[in-house]
Amino acid sequence: MTERNKIEEPVAGEFARFNEEFESSLRSETRLLQAAIDQILGATGKHIRPLLVLLSAKVCGATTESTINSAVFLELLHTATLIHDDVIDETKQRRGVPSLNAIFDNRVAILAGDYILSTALIRSIQTGDLRIVGIVSNLGRDLSEGEIKQMETADESILDEACYLQVIYKKTATLLSACTTIGAISAGADDARIAQMRQFGEFIGYAFQIKDDIFDYFKESHIGKPTGNDIREGKVTLPLLFALQQGGKEAEMYRRIVLSKDFTDEHVNGLIAFAKANGGIEYAEQRMMDYHDKAITILQTLPDSPAKASISALADYIVYREK
Repeated sequence: MTERNKIEEPVAGEFARFNEEFESSLRSETRLLQAAIDQILGATGKHIRPLLVLLSAKVCGATTESTINSAVFLELLHTATLIHDDVIDETKQRRGVPSLNAIFDNRVAILAGDYILSTALIRSIQTGDLRIVGIVSNLGRDLSEGEIKQMETADESILDEACYLQVIYKKTATLLSACTTIGAISAGADDARIAQMRQFGEFIGYAFQIKDDIFDYFKESHIGKPTGNDIREGKVTLPLLFALQQGGKEAEMYRRIVLSKDFTDEHVNGLIAFAKANGGIEYAEQRMMDYHDKAITILQTLPDSPAKASISALADYIVYREK
C-alpha cells in the first residue's frame, strides 16, 4: 500500500464516491465545452483539497452526504481558479501537460472555467447550509483578491515578506482553510472544533504554498512549469526575498535586476543561485515547517482515531512531497 493510499484509508469509500460525483458533475451537451471538460478530467491533480474535506469531517465525527457534496464543489471551485490562473499567467503547461488555454484558446478556457465555477456554486447551495454557502461566497472574493494582489506585487516589485504572506493567505490558505472548516461543519462539529479545524487548514495552506514556491528553484521539480518561472513573471517568493534582505553589494545588484524586471535567462539563473547561496531555501523550509508544526499542535487536541492519524500524515505529505 502506497503512502497516499494509507492516508486515504479511513475515507476510502467516501473518496471513491467523490471521484465518481466529481466526474459526473462535469457534463455538457455542447461539443466544444465537453471536449474541454474531457481534457480537464484527464489532467486532474492529487485531489488534496477534497481529501482534506473528508478527513476533517471524519476526525470530527463522521462524513455525511453534505461532506461528499462539499468535497466535490470545493474541487470544482479549485479547478475553475486554476483554469483562470493559466489564462492570466499565459501558462502553457500544468502538471506537465498542456493547459486548457494552450489546447483551445483563452475564450474557451475562460468560459469553461466559468461553467465549472457555476457548477460549484449550484452544488454548494444543495448542502442547504447557509454557513457553507457563506464560506464559499467569501472564498471566491478572497481568491480573486489574492490573484490581483499578486499581480500588483509583481508589477510594483514589492519585496516584502509580509506582503508575500498576504498573497499566500488569499490564494492558498483561505482555500485549504475552507476545506477543513466545511468538513467540520458537515460533520456537525461544535463551534470550538470548527474554529480549530479552520486554523489547522490555514496553517497547512501556508506550508503548502511555500513548498510549491521552493520547487521553482530546482530543475527536478516535475510540477509542469520551468525552473524560475515565478521569477520571470516578477513573483519574488520567500527564498529570494530572504536572500535579498541580507544586504551587501551582490544583494543590491540582484535587487536592481528585480526592480528593473530584467529577467533574462542569465539573470534568472543568477537570482536562483543567489537565493540558494544565501540561505533562502533553508529559511523558506524553516518557515514552512513552522506552519506545519503549528497545524500538528492543533491536531494533538483531537481524540485519537485513524482519521486523525491520516490527516496528520497528510500534513506531513504536503511538506515532504517531491512534486
